[in-house]
Amino acid sequence: MAGVSQDWEPVVIRKKAPTAAARKDEKTVNAARRAGAEIETVRKATAGSNKAASSSTSLNTRKLDEDTENLSHQKVPTELKKAIMQARQDKKLTQSQLAQLINEKPQIIQEYESGKAIPNQQIISKLERALGVKLRGKK
Repeated sequence: MAGVSQDWEPVVIRKKAPTAAARKDEKTVNAARRAGAEIETVRKATAGSNKAASSSTSLNTRKLDEDTENLSHQKVPTELKKAIMQARQDKKLTQSQLAQLINEKPQIIQEYESGKAIPNQQIISKLERALGVKLRGKK
């Protein structure tokens, strides 16, 4: 045993390098300040606000803003409104009775007769069948 010597070299076991978030936390920054390390602070332009999403006008939003075309839904034509009203009154039906005949809400008949509804071919064909008149195409 006289020739055997022990190895007293220190063994260093390292943890993983800290993540970006861990390097930025207050405790780590303060420890670095105490140790006299150089600390770089960078001020972000939109830090702490939601300006990035709304303030930058992209090409698409500019195009939408400049678009002056007035878009609106197609409405029930005047001839169709009058034809529905006339046919309903000829059959002596109320709006709610007609709605019940075609399995729709009375509000839909009101919208068609006032011209506020967006024309739906299925509903118009139900009205044609219930009233026995042709509402579309050549009269």
